[in-house]
Amino acid sequence: MKLLFTTTFGLFFALSALAQAPDFDDLKILYADANYEKLVSQCAKYTGKDATKKDPNVYMWMAKGYYKISDSGEADDDFKNAFKDAIGALSKAMKYDSDGSSQAEHDEFVNKFALACVERILNDVGAEDYRKAYGWNIKYLKISLNPIGAYYMEGACKFRNSDKGGANNSWREAENMAKDVTSLEGWLDADVLIFKQGVIQTAECYVSSRQIDKAKELLNKVAPWFEDDDEFKSEYDKIVN
Repeated sequence: MKLLFTTTFGLFFALSALAQAPDFDDLKILYADANYEKLVSQCAKYTGKDATKKDPNVYMWMAKGYYKISDSGEADDDFKNAFKDAIGALSKAMKYDSDGSSQAEHDEFVNKFALACVERILNDVGAEDYRKAYGWNIKYLKISLNPIGAYYMEGACKFRNSDKGGANNSWREAENMAKDVTSLEGWLDADVLIFKQGVIQTAECYVSSRQIDKAKELLNKVAPWFEDDDEFKSEYDKIVN
């Protein structure tokens, strides 16, 4: 009887251990050691296992590894698209992170990486390379938690690329989302930034197409959220006042 109890208890303990989510200490160590290529490789192995192929933490560590590789500026041909691969990995992490716990644990990285994505969009907009900006904006939509601004920016890029019908569709999507916004509290810094810039670019598109009233209406609508922002106030004064 004692032997049966011991065996049963041991089996229960083993099954419980297997049922628990892994802590991925190996991934943490590889990241701490700056062994980013091996980190990505190890994450890929986890994605091939039934027990971990939908674990958001695997994809989160993969995204962090890819981002570090891209940020080093020393990636070889195998990792020439590391930044784009990081976006893909992070989008999967968010998809599988049903309770948001992985994003909460890695919130500093998520915010930093999202800002890096927006920076690429804005750099291309500044260079008037709207096709390239549109491409990065599409990728950013995969990781944006509040994509309203990205849809405004998408519309502006389409407009600048002579796709006025597509621009109106994107702006309509943004307007529908904007109806439910009562506060920007809790938004990623990147989502707030692309919201502001998307609105500014959209307003300028309206002005260039002689839709001054629409530009004023849009700027007035979002003004309460950006009344202390010098760049927004400058744009507001130029168009509204």
